[in-house]
Amino acid sequence: MEQTRRAVVVSIEKALIIGGGIAGPVAALALQRAGIESTVFEAYESAATDAGAMLTVAPNGLAALSIIGADKLVQSAGHPLHSMVMETGKGKQLMRVDALPGLPPSCTMLRADLFRVLHDHALANGITIEHGKRLVDIEQTATGVMARFADGTTAEGDILIGADGIHSTVRTLIDPQAPGPEYTGLMSFGFGEFTPDGRLSDGGKGDIEAMHFAFGKRAFYGYWRQPDGKHVFFSNYPQAEPMTLAEARAVPAEQWLDKLRAAHLGDTPGERLFAETSVDEMIVTGPMERMPHVPNWFRGRVVLLGDAVHAPSSSSGQGASLAIESAIELARCLRDIADPAAAFAAYERLRRPRVEEISDNAAKTNNGKTSGPIAKTLFGLIMPIATRTFLQPEKMFGPVHRFVIDWDQPVV
Repeated sequence: MEQTRRAVVVSIEKALIIGGGIAGPVAALALQRAGIESTVFEAYESAATDAGAMLTVAPNGLAALSIIGADKLVQSAGHPLHSMVMETGKGKQLMRVDALPGLPPSCTMLRADLFRVLHDHALANGITIEHGKRLVDIEQTATGVMARFADGTTAEGDILIGADGIHSTVRTLIDPQAPGPEYTGLMSFGFGEFTPDGRLSDGGKGDIEAMHFAFGKRAFYGYWRQPDGKHVFFSNYPQAEPMTLAEARAVPAEQWLDKLRAAHLGDTPGERLFAETSVDEMIVTGPMERMPHVPNWFRGRVVLLGDAVHAPSSSSGQGASLAIESAIELARCLRDIADPAAAFAAYERLRRPRVEEISDNAAKTNNGKTSGPIAKTLFGLIMPIATRTFLQPEKMFGPVHRFVIDWDQPVV
């Protein structure tokens, strides 16, 4: 990739990046373009193969990926999404949102496929990724930082970036009093088989015409038809008592499926979808969580990135895209501002308002998913009116989806 000339003589030459999921490799590639060397340290012994949840990379995420030459790679690994349809549990359409004019459609894919694409792109561009490196401690000096790993090894650099996810170790090392993930009151389950090769069944386009999101009588659910003709669907099941992913997966799958079938009785087409599926097609993706506002994004030469500091719930459809944006913006700040603390402060100024607004709006959506049948009925009556006035697609999604980072603009 083309390397960007630094705006100033930068004292930051080597970055340690903790976490090899989404934000970590993107940050490494962006830092490389800014002329800063980095190494990515991943706790798992191999590249992530989590076959769990699907995710969406929105147009703003694709625009940010274009800066590191990864947008086309990501698009080729997923399916373009052209429309979203909000409907009642009975299948009555409340609102349809098509891809905004002038923007590419969002890209829907398995999380594992996004990990793979970014991991491979980083390696192809000479980024070093070390696996089996679980961070246990950090030591800072006036001129650098040392990372200590569970295997007894260490690494030294000028700065350390914590891109280690919503259960971040780096966040706790920066601030032992930092908040942890917040449970939204919903457990998530996915069904169906996502087959990327299925894009060939519709003449090679790989399109998903529309995703349907339904406010079922007892649980929110979504469904769409893959290009290969198979249905993929999910349920956000309200449960007051939080469970970890491990605890949720320890419950027999048959018990979860029985609960979901009961929750979607009377839903159209939810009742049929959940009745015809089997435990073999079910993925327990666990509690839906979000990060509350984190007071301290950085300390000294250590800074947080992506889900470690601003994970919205999956209701936002922006988790991956915001992490990608933040990785690019952090690299810009480190490129143009010599002092790490000043660079981190500029990065936080650029990112905090946007990510917190999107996360807070998604939290309001979660409240709608857990509301009772009376509230959902009222919602169904109000929505058609709202979509003709203040809930127009451009007003709702334009500020989020049209966001573009100007890589060549200096950060001051």
